[in-house]
This record gives sequence, structure tokens and C-alpha cells, in this order.
Amino acid sequence: MEPLAEPRYVPANGRFLPTSIYDRSIAITMREGAWRPRLVRDVLRGDPRDVLDLGCGTGTLAIAMAQAPGRARITGIDGDPEILEIARSKEGSEEIQFAEGLADTLPFADGSFDRVVCSLLLHHLDPVVKRAALTEARRVLRPGGRLHVADFGRSQDPLMRLLFAGLQVFDGFSNTADHPAGRLPAMIETAGFHSVAHEARMRTAWGTFELLAAGR
Repeated sequence: MEPLAEPRYVPANGRFLPTSIYDRSIAITMREGAWRPRLVRDVLRGDPRDVLDLGCGTGTLAIAMAQAPGRARITGIDGDPEILEIARSKEGSEEIQFAEGLADTLPFADGSFDRVVCSLLLHHLDPVVKRAALTEARRVLRPGGRLHVADFGRSQDPLMRLLFAGLQVFDGFSNTADHPAGRLPAMIETAGFHSVAHEARMRTAWGTFELLAAGR
């Protein structure tokens, strides 16, 4: 019997917790109010026409962007049909174009978007898929477009590293190892982006969390 293939991504709420409680767990542990409004402002700065929420999950960020001032068209994509069902059931979801698909094989033409944002996605992907997803993000961006990443970064101190080790129990070790080691900015550059910048860094119940931005 052949061994089972390793999954290409970990579900939004980890390997052991149900997806149905994802929104509540993020609200409690991730200080959403401290970073999500800023992320929305950063992504929509410059009045982009088309924005892709890569790994949109339950649609919270996509809906917030669609309801912000401006005329951006928001597309959300995720590989988990269960979580997309939750997203489509939310008030405001009718303004979003949702699609099912994987981050490393996006079903969009080259240069389809002005912005790509991925929030709490990359640490769920194994390193090979993570690199492919970043390459795909660049491919679907128009010249002059920007990538925005909100995810775990280099641990600020031993306590943050210890807390992140707890997250790794739920989400896996191989797919998360690049984050506390601070390798994500270099991976973004290797995918062809330039001027990778740390926009914000904060402490959370699961470790150090960062907002990164880069140009295509």
C-alpha cells in the first residue's frame, strides 16, 4: 500500500479544532482589532480596482474591504469548501466574488489584480507550497501591484517563541518553521517581489504577528 500523501495545507483552525469556531478563536487570541482595520487601510490605499484575498477563510477580511470606502472589486479564494460555505453565509458576502482554489495554482489570468492580500494563510502551507503561492501571487498581480501579508514572524523573545510552539502543536511543525526563524521576508523576495517592508509587529497569544508589504 502506498503511503498517504501529505496535505498541501492545514485547515484554518488547525488539525484538531473544528472550523466552525475559527472566528471566535481568532477574535480571542489574535488581537484582531489591533491589526485588521490597519490591514484594510493599507491594502486599499491608492484606490485599487481589483483585490484578491488569498486564503480568504471565513471572509471576514474580504467583507471588511468590500464595505470600506472606495470601489475596489474584492475576490476571495480558499481551498476549503467548508470555510467558504461559512463565508458565503455572512452578511455582506454578496459583495464578494468567492472562488474555490488552491494558493499554488490560482485560477486567474496573469495581471488580474492590483493587490493580493493573505492573512493567516502562509503558516498553514508547507515550504514548497508556500513558495509556489508567493510566486502565484506575483503572477496574478499587475505591474506596480502590491502584496500584503499578515502572518506570524520572527519571535521577539523566548515567551513569544514558547507561545508559537503551542500553535505548532495544532498547526504542524514543518509548515510553520520558517515563521519564528524570520525567513518569510526572504521568501517573498525570492518569489520576485521588491522592497519588502515590516509595516507592523505585535505580540499575540500565539506569538509574534507581523504585517508585511512588498511591491511587484
